[in-house]
Amino acid sequence: MNKNARIYVAGHRGLVGSALMRALHRGGYRNLITRTHSELDLTSQELVEEFFCIEQPEYVFLAAARVGGILANSSYPAEFLRENLAIQANVIDAAYRYSVTRLLFLGSSCIYPRDAAQPLREEYLLTGPLEGTNRAYAIAKIAGIEMCRAYNLQYRTSFLVVMPTNLYGPGDNYNLQTSHVIPALLRRICEAKINGEKVVTIWGTGAPRREFLHSDDMAEACVFIMNRPVEELGPLLRSQSEPPMLNVGCGEDLTIRELAEMIAELAGFEGSFGFDLSKPDGTPRKLLDVSKLRAMGWQPRVPLRDGLRQEVENIMNGALLLRS
Repeated sequence: MNKNARIYVAGHRGLVGSALMRALHRGGYRNLITRTHSELDLTSQELVEEFFCIEQPEYVFLAAARVGGILANSSYPAEFLRENLAIQANVIDAAYRYSVTRLLFLGSSCIYPRDAAQPLREEYLLTGPLEGTNRAYAIAKIAGIEMCRAYNLQYRTSFLVVMPTNLYGPGDNYNLQTSHVIPALLRRICEAKINGEKVVTIWGTGAPRREFLHSDDMAEACVFIMNRPVEELGPLLRSQSEPPMLNVGCGEDLTIRELAEMIAELAGFEGSFGFDLSKPDGTPRKLLDVSKLRAMGWQPRVPLRDGLRQEVENIMNGALLLRS
């Protein structure tokens, strides 16, 4: 990407989008295009069409999405399916019709079959049943992946997909009704420490294994991929059988219980954990195979303990305002 290229970051205020903005600024890119939801409703085909016609972006990072944890996915499957399908269809199609040089679509590791072999390889897509607690969201993301593949094959576009593992970092959602596992545990454990509580309740058994990546590492990977030469990405973009996607993770996982214990140590919480067995565990394990991306020369930089320590310090020092 030329440093003066017109780059549109869709969803620039979210966890991934805000990290992308930081990464692009660090990389010297200054011609960045953004819109808040109130300024541009991406579920409106007419408004997206008008935006692309006026702004003429050369590169697009599609990080805008309706996202949430197990509770949100289970409670609002219709919204997760409808809104994400609309956002993806509108932005991807407009990117084609207004000759965007390259688009990068942010997927989710929940697109892989629930019981697929570990670690999860890109070719495992559509090889088995999905996890029921986030099925609607996963199907929406799979549709976006297939849309990128279909446009590449039919229209010779250069639309890429990245499949991030579980993310955390600055700008995360700490609302206990809609948050993912790390911000939920950070909030519960830090508040328990502050309030002198003795027990923190964790959903499920604590046994599922998860992989976590700092959002800044994810953003750096996205910029790295967007800058790969076309001859390197050609086989990925033009494959008749494989989707044009790359897994992005650290290649290591731990149990939810181990994650909670790490946060407790960092926060100085000396109480105990209770486990609410009435709540679902979700997929037993999600660990991504990141060999393709590592073969290109990218590696994450932020160890999990260091990233969590910063988030704990922000909470305990009052730098992070937690909203109910």
